[in-house]
Amino acid sequence: MGIKVTPKKTAKTPPKKQKASPQTSKIKLFLLKLVLWFFGITIFFVVVFKFVPVPLTPLMIIRIIENKTSGKEAIFSHDWEPIENISMNLQKAVIASEDGLFLKHNGFDFSAMQKAYKNNERGRKIKGGSTISQQTAKNVFLWQGRSYLRKGLEAYFTVLIELIWGKERIMEVYLNSIEMGDGIYGAEAATQYWYRKDCTSLTPIQAAGIAAILPNPRKFKATSSSSYINGRKSKIVRVMKTVGTVKY
Repeated sequence: MGIKVTPKKTAKTPPKKQKASPQTSKIKLFLLKLVLWFFGITIFFVVVFKFVPVPLTPLMIIRIIENKTSGKEAIFSHDWEPIENISMNLQKAVIASEDGLFLKHNGFDFSAMQKAYKNNERGRKIKGGSTISQQTAKNVFLWQGRSYLRKGLEAYFTVLIELIWGKERIMEVYLNSIEMGDGIYGAEAATQYWYRKDCTSLTPIQAAGIAAILPNPRKFKATSSSSYINGRKSKIVRVMKTVGTVKY
């Protein structure tokens, strides 16, 4: 009877992991540094502008360049005023016209965004559904446009200013930075331009006049207005009465 010899099984050595090439490691390190610098710089500027008035916005610069290249007079009027000096009527007017849930949401009004999306699909021309917080983030930190990149950055900055600034500062920056006429930026400059007075003493109808032109401030007029803008003014005044006491 022969002896059966079973051959020994040789242990399989695990495949060696391929080391990343020095070039790949450099790219990864560069991208990591880029991301860290992005977060560091953006958070730094958001913190700074919590306390410091915003001197210029990208839109202001773009408008100056547009006027220069087209041979037009470069009109630029921008006077910063603390929110205590801005009429409560104007604060209520922009809430009534632009963002009825401003004091309640965390930067985004998803119901308004969904409504805007559905109506845009049907081909209707309506306002975009952006909140005051989103408009402020866009005006202060970004460029105009509808790309996915810009919308993504807008959402990022909206979250930052909601967390770091709070509602009162957002309203203050908004009312001091947005375009309220051709080359007219902020509540004080707009009130002087349209009504020849300071922004502390705006009446409800005057405040509604400024709020009514915000969708297209270079086309519409707060005074000697068209029937369309006059209709918007009346509606805004009615809605202002429902806003109630504004507490930030």
